[in-house]
Amino acid sequence: MKMVGMTPLRLLSLGEGLDIVFAPDRLSILFVCITTLIWLLAGIYAIIYMKKEGRPKRFFFFYIMLYVVLVALDCAANLITFYLCYELMTLVSMMLVVHHGTREAVMATLKYLFYSLCGAYLGLFGIFYLNRYCTDLNFDGVGKLNTAMLQGKEQTLLLIVFLMIIGFGAKAGMFPLHGWLPAAHPIAPSPASAILSAIIVKAGVLATIRVIYQIVGVEFVRGTWVQTAWMMLTLLTVFMGSLLAYREPVIKKRFAYSTVSQVSYILFGLSLLQEQALTGSLLHVCFHAVIKCGLFLCAGIFLVLCEKRRVDELDGIGRKMPVLLGCYTCFALALIGIPPTSGFVSKWQLALGAMDANVGVFGWLGPVVLLLSALLTAGYLLPITMRGYFPGESDRCEALAKKEPPFGMLLPIALLALLAVCFGIFPNQMIELCEELASALMKGGIV
Repeated sequence: MKMVGMTPLRLLSLGEGLDIVFAPDRLSILFVCITTLIWLLAGIYAIIYMKKEGRPKRFFFFYIMLYVVLVALDCAANLITFYLCYELMTLVSMMLVVHHGTREAVMATLKYLFYSLCGAYLGLFGIFYLNRYCTDLNFDGVGKLNTAMLQGKEQTLLLIVFLMIIGFGAKAGMFPLHGWLPAAHPIAPSPASAILSAIIVKAGVLATIRVIYQIVGVEFVRGTWVQTAWMMLTLLTVFMGSLLAYREPVIKKRFAYSTVSQVSYILFGLSLLQEQALTGSLLHVCFHAVIKCGLFLCAGIFLVLCEKRRVDELDGIGRKMPVLLGCYTCFALALIGIPPTSGFVSKWQLALGAMDANVGVFGWLGPVVLLLSALLTAGYLLPITMRGYFPGESDRCEALAKKEPPFGMLLPIALLALLAVCFGIFPNQMIELCEELASALMKGGIV
């Protein structure tokens, strides 16, 4: 049911059943809470960081505006409202990508816009079709298809649903519309990269949940070619993103490819249409946001204070910044999924859900791909720790910064590292919350 005391806010009517309405539910609250946490910590870090990067007033204007848009998107009560906020999010967030105003920044922004708008238009095309064959487009239940009107048109709707998955998957970095991430993340200021990777990509995840679980309904998709193709694309993206990250020498670009892989863990859980897998996806939404925000904030210090862009230039960083590299190591272990960190909890739920989902070969192929991805993740994250603390005879460490970063930059990173570990040691409350949401979404309840 809707959150107690939350009266729907109706702003505008575009026609019968096409109102602009905001009404938070429990899923909205989960996304708003993680967005607020990341925004606050990244914002504290950015106060010092943007003084070194330049144009702090411009950055914080769009930074705060984007937060407002994301809260509105999370609290949208129907698909029309959600889509309008989704497009506005793209337009505001592009101002953070183009912040430096260089030719490289402009080209990265244009690529971001191209991929985002192409994906959004696929989603819009699907909304037009769903508006005709659904009883309504509100997020107040599960399964809105008008079966009487849909008879004989099931295959057409399946194609439409698949195009919507591809379209909204563009924001989440799913193949084949993933190319904007490695272009936009490295060029944006590091606090912007952190929120792009931690929060913005989750808008595509939320859109997919709303469409598949609350509008179309899981039973319409289960066992069809759409589910099979969706699972194939997510696993391909998981493996491809990890492999590209492993081969990438530029640290922020490496983390961007990592986001491509890790967010498709979430999409794979959604594609299984199974309750425990959905629980794992919701957990990974939260845990990945904390971990990846911390990694990009670490990368910002490497870039601004140490003036190092490449992984092989960080030899000996642990001798100069032991606390920072210790925090980075916590993030690395959590993203790999090594217990007792948070990443292990969500990935364990995903693997168990895959094996119980009755999806044939994907029941074992999914966990195998997730394990291979974890090994590749260890291969592209842990060498920074090992060479940072034990550089051997390398003399590169002499050119690095001589002390830890300013307290205002280190504090948010330390808090994020603490959360990345504590969510793994004390996961029960988060698991119970996500289980309740997953159960409501799967069984036809109102979240």
